[in-house]
Amino acid sequence: MSAHGVVRKIAAGDYVGWRPLWVGYNAFYGREGESALPEQITRISWQRFLDAQEPMHALVAEDQGLLVGLAHYLFHRSTIRPELSCYLSDLYTLPTHRGRGIGRALIERVYAECRSAGVKGVYWQTHESNAAGRRLYDTLARYDGFIVYDREL
Repeated sequence: MSAHGVVRKIAAGDYVGWRPLWVGYNAFYGREGESALPEQITRISWQRFLDAQEPMHALVAEDQGLLVGLAHYLFHRSTIRPELSCYLSDLYTLPTHRGRGIGRALIERVYAECRSAGVKGVYWQTHESNAAGRRLYDTLARYDGFIVYDREL
């Protein structure tokens, strides 16, 4: 991030600035209009980010008073390691602010939060068409070739 920007944990007063980022992130993955997430999911997620008892966490990137990026992540148990793992669930930067190191700064802060919590593994997924994101991710993590399956029940 630039000298003017900071990545920090989300605060209760950030909702107005966070909401457009959340909407933009979901639109990027086709969840808009008729396929938009129900408002209840947004409200529940926001409440969870602010609840210290929840394993869900949120970071924001702020540049000159404007929220320009977000990262949502959660800690969970795993069958392949004794300590918790971290799933980086959502990562988004405003289109007008891309290419400035904001995504990298958000991921690096997730790494720092993990180290602080004793978490040793971070993973995430992205769509294969997200070429710009993948160029960044290739510099920060290893692609293991896994394919994700999904089914709504």
